[in-house]
Amino acid sequence: MVAGMTDGLTGSVGRMSAWQERPVLVTGATGLLGGWLIEALLARGAHVVALVRDRVPSSRFHQEGLRDRVVTVHGDVADQEAMERILGEHEIRTVFHLAAQTIVGIANRNPSSTFESNIKGTWATLEACRRSPLVSEIIVASSDKAYGDQTVLPYSEGTPLQGRAPYDVSKSCADLIAQSYAHTYELPVCITRCGNFFGGGDLNWNRLVPGAMRDLLNGRSPVIRSDGSLVRDYIHVEDGVSAYLLTADVLMTRRDIAGRAFNFSLEKPLTVLEMLDRIREAVGVDIAPTVLGEARHEIAAQYLDATQARNELGWSPVVGLDEGLRRTADWYRSMLMVSR
Repeated sequence: MVAGMTDGLTGSVGRMSAWQERPVLVTGATGLLGGWLIEALLARGAHVVALVRDRVPSSRFHQEGLRDRVVTVHGDVADQEAMERILGEHEIRTVFHLAAQTIVGIANRNPSSTFESNIKGTWATLEACRRSPLVSEIIVASSDKAYGDQTVLPYSEGTPLQGRAPYDVSKSCADLIAQSYAHTYELPVCITRCGNFFGGGDLNWNRLVPGAMRDLLNGRSPVIRSDGSLVRDYIHVEDGVSAYLLTADVLMTRRDIAGRAFNFSLEKPLTVLEMLDRIREAVGVDIAPTVLGEARHEIAAQYLDATQARNELGWSPVVGLDEGLRRTADWYRSMLMVSR
């Protein structure tokens, strides 16, 4: 078992054995979720093939030595021919498609590269899977952003996908493409929709949790781009990993869930300022924020209903918000070499 990670899966013995020596492809290996997911798969005995486009020395994939424990292939998810080669030569059975351009600001400045990675990357990967007879489970990472701005909250799986901003549109499209491949070609695909991940290893300082924790640990006022009233879902990355693994576990034995999407959430939506209060408590430093109020074109509130995942998959969070923030604060404290 990964240090600090709780399994959180019912029937864990049988499910753990299903992963022994199983050839698994993880795209987006250098991302926050990718590193944690690979570590969990290795703990279950899986034979992991990691797809890497750019070398990211600061990523968990490199910092934790995961690259030395997996087969690393270099390529782009948007290259269908390369994806077919990887799936065929490594005899992949299970695919976790996480690769995406995930930064909203980058998507706004450079939508074409975001659409290339997030939309073309999804159909190229799924088309390669369709042509690869050994692939038996595919988990596609969508997001709460795929729902876009809605008048009725929380989002349920039946809420229309109507992203408007470039990043949101890319997730709506990728989500619908995954559903199309499942329903048209009976491809064994499930879609996961989560809120904002946080956890050790996230070095994108523009995000709330890493940016605020770095500022607080260095004795600075955390900077809030918005007015602090935006409401969001936050989920620790280990709870995200348990959601992805459980979805794949169930898909192995229940083909009736193919083509469906599942929301995963702690169901504790918080404003940015409320989340900052939890962050300050976890870090143990009480410095007032600098609120810029500069964010534009942001959706006022986004949060998920996880009833379907609870009732049909048996999912529940195993770390939670406050414990997750404590673990994350400890990681940043160690990384930044700040004493208590």
